[in-house]
Amino acid sequence: MRGPVSELRFVDVCAGAGGLALGLEQAGFDPVLLLDKKAVACETLGLNRPHWKVLEMDLLDFVPDEHPQTYDVDLLSAGLPRVKSSATAARAETDEEEQLLRAAVLLAHSIQPRAVILENVPGLVDADVFAPLRAFVREELEHLGYRLHWFVLNAADFGVPQVRKQGVLVALKERYFDRFRPPVPTVEEHVPVGRALRDSMAARGWGGADAWADRAVSVAPTLVGGSDNRGGADLGPTGTKAAWARMGVNGGALADEVPGPETADTPGLIKLTAAQTALLQGFPEEWLFAGRKTARYRQIGHASPPAVGEALGLAVAEALRG
Repeated sequence: MRGPVSELRFVDVCAGAGGLALGLEQAGFDPVLLLDKKAVACETLGLNRPHWKVLEMDLLDFVPDEHPQTYDVDLLSAGLPRVKSSATAARAETDEEEQLLRAAVLLAHSIQPRAVILENVPGLVDADVFAPLRAFVREELEHLGYRLHWFVLNAADFGVPQVRKQGVLVALKERYFDRFRPPVPTVEEHVPVGRALRDSMAARGWGGADAWADRAVSVAPTLVGGSDNRGGADLGPTGTKAAWARMGVNGGALADEVPGPETADTPGLIKLTAAQTALLQGFPEEWLFAGRKTARYRQIGHASPPAVGEALGLAVAEALRG
């Protein structure tokens, strides 16, 4: 028997470090199952929410019949690995990411949620190269009685100190569709990096924290978690590193700790810690990440900002509750 109307339940696949799930929790949703194939991500979820049911498994191998608690949920959510056009990625990599997106859509056949949230690249919303993928999504979900909203959100519009545009699909069963309104910005001005990180920069007594914060007056570029198959932790490609340098940040590597009294106050580039990049992704300070530095940063860089998840959750909840 279902609980009170205030209890909305969801299944989250490709859950990663839990950014989307955390946001949905803040919006009043209760997860019945979170799924991710990476052991380190599942460990992160367990560190922060030991009461959540977390399953370490590839979405392509998931069989809902073996997890009956996933049936009759209100929402299926998925912050999926970013799909790429075949022109910009190796075919095998493109196939893997598209397979996961298709699997998430097909999962709706089995668990029949009242709503679906899929989050991915902005181009998935309207780029010609992804038209066949959109057609697949539309055909599968409309066949099940869903109607679709496609739109793009920028995390900076929701108080996250980072320009991070996300393509979003919200699908709802017919009777809820007209009640849904896409989230609107919750802040009037974007939060600059200096304001977001000033306190953490000063935490070990670095005398240059205020001057650095006064220099870092821009919103952060999009954090890029990178591939598990190459390299270490850096903040993104060449153009992104140049943007970081203008804010006094070395985008080529991460630090093990924030600057301290021993750090020179002369002009130079400061490295961010993984914990600071989590703040730029909108995670609360108390959210823990498992693994070594590079593994922690990749989880952070691949995550959905919790504030965006909360905004989406509130919008879906309002439509479902009427």
